[in-house]
Amino acid sequence: MKKLLVLSLTLAVTVLLTHLQAQGGGGGRGGGAPAVGGQTDNGGVRYINPGSPTVPDNMVTSQPIPRLPDGHVDLTGPWVGGGSNGDIERDGGLKPGELPLLPWAKELRDKRLSKDEPYTACLPMSVPRVNPYPWKFAFTYTSKGLSHIYVLHETGDAGAHRVVYMDGRKHPDGLIPSWWGHSIGRWEGDSLIIDTVGYNDKFWFDSRGTPHTEQLHTVEKWTRLNYGRIQNDFTLDDPGAFSKTVQLKFTGRLLRPDLKTGGGDLMEFICLEDNEYGAAAGIQGVGSGTSNK
Repeated sequence: MKKLLVLSLTLAVTVLLTHLQAQGGGGGRGGGAPAVGGQTDNGGVRYINPGSPTVPDNMVTSQPIPRLPDGHVDLTGPWVGGGSNGDIERDGGLKPGELPLLPWAKELRDKRLSKDEPYTACLPMSVPRVNPYPWKFAFTYTSKGLSHIYVLHETGDAGAHRVVYMDGRKHPDGLIPSWWGHSIGRWEGDSLIIDTVGYNDKFWFDSRGTPHTEQLHTVEKWTRLNYGRIQNDFTLDDPGAFSKTVQLKFTGRLLRPDLKTGGGDLMEFICLEDNEYGAAAGIQGVGSGTSNK
């Protein structure tokens, strides 16, 4: 029975990677898709690069910026990138050592190992984390107009999704700290502003281990620069872990919509905590158990 289970998991992972390689024919930023392969650090998997085929640089302005029926810019996507992953300092456009961590937070980051990060155990990655796989904004309308925006990730957090309230409500008092916090959004011209509070302190900003506290308050300004690119101007305020407010900038790339393999759709991905989903494929250091030895 155990051999049958391992064989089934191996086949599932093989099919997933084969499909991602097929998607990768259009190629990364400019046309050549990187090979599928894991990048490791201290024995743990940092990420698996599927070669997500985004609109290449020479086509980012090939079409006008689309708009929704209500006149707002269409930010739907799917996008690749637009947040932190390996190192929020580097990914956000800062120089080494420029992230103003308080001494305790820097010491904690330096002690952490990527193989221990909660995200590799299928827990939520939260804000502003992304991975090398596609994600999208999903807009929900009622008779009164736009009410909610959902942020959906292809390989995100065992099916969890982020909710952004667009109905004019305020942050409630007495929030219970949570993985995604409480997000309220508004339009500022053609940019979407998302204000979030009420985070817990359990997730990492990146696989490097950059921490935060429950005092974290983030503001995202999402602007579609052109047909193929979206920009996230990210404000990070956490006096418990940072000596001052931090301004970061991330760029997302549109997934190519012309793929016969369903490039505009998000694939299903199920990840249960400690399920060791990578062990059957020979990927070492995934999860916290020992079944991959």
